[in-house]
Amino acid sequence: MSKKQLIALADVIIASTPKDRSSQGIFSRSAILELADFCASQNPNFMRQRWLDYIDKKCGKNGGKVK
Repeated sequence: MSKKQLIALADVIIASTPKDRSSQGIFSRSAILELADFCASQNPNFMRQRWLDYIDKKCGKNGGKVK
């Protein structure tokens, strides 16, 4: 998978999560972690923690600060 595809997948996960985080949305945390494992198997340069942080809105798409 390309970086662009990995970001697009994360964007789908983010979009499925309610804005107020009152519920987990479509993807459970365990499902997100399984997807991270899959992504790592598809791209040797995959940065698992950065991807998870992006989903958790702790950083931007490239690991920078959230605006």
